[in-house]
Amino acid sequence: MLEEVGTPRFTAVVCHPHPLMGGTMNTHAVHRIARGVRLAGGVSIRFNFRGVGLSEGRYDRGHGEADDAEAVLAFLASRYPALPRLCCGFSFGAVAALVAGPRDAELRGLLLAGLPLAPVPDLPRDLAPLRALTLPVAVVQAEQDQFGTPAQVRAALEGSSGPRRVAEVRHATHLFTEALDDLQLEAEAAAGWLLDSARPAR
Repeated sequence: MLEEVGTPRFTAVVCHPHPLMGGTMNTHAVHRIARGVRLAGGVSIRFNFRGVGLSEGRYDRGHGEADDAEAVLAFLASRYPALPRLCCGFSFGAVAALVAGPRDAELRGLLLAGLPLAPVPDLPRDLAPLRALTLPVAVVQAEQDQFGTPAQVRAALEGSSGPRRVAEVRHATHLFTEALDDLQLEAEAAAGWLLDSARPAR
């Protein structure tokens, strides 16, 4: 689902939550993050991971899903070569974005919503690679996220090598269903912050 805007200033991939837990590119939070991207002046693209909807293949425990996200980033690079790129994701998609995004040497930053810290099947818990990234990273976390509160995310990101921004969506749990408008606003602000952050040497 490629959604363009007039005179775009950047592009962004938005990755969806866990395929085995009902996640698709039409999940409410993914839809709102993509809308926030467009309100910030970006072209957004959502896609279904392998085995979801009409996509070919089958679930690959996060490995193939990161490859899927990498392929979509490459598509954006070929279609909009002059525009900076962001890689975004929600929940499982945030982890896929974290793996795939840094493979793109020209990526401007990562926008991660509902970053899971508590154990979830097939997702790594080691955030050392995230702390080591010099890329700017913006996290949007629900106040009552059962997989990691904003305070826990901030603590996990302490000592990071690059710029970090953690925004809290009040009165929301992991799926953000209680505050989707606020999620959208924070995604828009996060995209703007990532674009405005100086791109560090990698």
